[in-house]
Amino acid sequence: MLDRLQHKAKARSSRKRVGRGNGSGWGKTCGRGQKGAGARSGNKRRTWFEGGQMPLSRRVPKVGFTNIFAVPRQIVNVQELGRFDADATVSAVELAATGLVPRGDVAVKVLAEGEISIAIKLQVDAISDSARAKIEAAGGSIELVKTRRNRRPDAKAAKK
Repeated sequence: MLDRLQHKAKARSSRKRVGRGNGSGWGKTCGRGQKGAGARSGNKRRTWFEGGQMPLSRRVPKVGFTNIFAVPRQIVNVQELGRFDADATVSAVELAATGLVPRGDVAVKVLAEGEISIAIKLQVDAISDSARAKIEAAGGSIELVKTRRNRRPDAKAAKK
């Protein structure tokens, strides 16, 4: 049965045989046009080459930049902390377990959107001043901690 398998009609085209006379349609210059670098043997034009025109990568304006020192932080608002029990200790791991943040090993910052009425003990990396005031007004406390960042370990430490 496998010996009778064939390709579908016109699924595979035969290779272009150039230089076989003008009757073939690919005679004389063989589809390379007249003179120039493209007509010479050994010409290797890069795929992004645009014939000497200013390349697209240089024509498009470059705007903005990426700060390589920025610390990746996950954002949580004060109103979302109301789902915890009173006097509960809330850290990045608990926030990740309840689904408020995706990861428990990346820094968390608390912002002040919404209200909170229960007293909780919060262990986060950063907090806005207005969020701190709302949590302390509800009887809660804040402890600033350093969560392990999502970064590559130091190369020198890895060698030891």
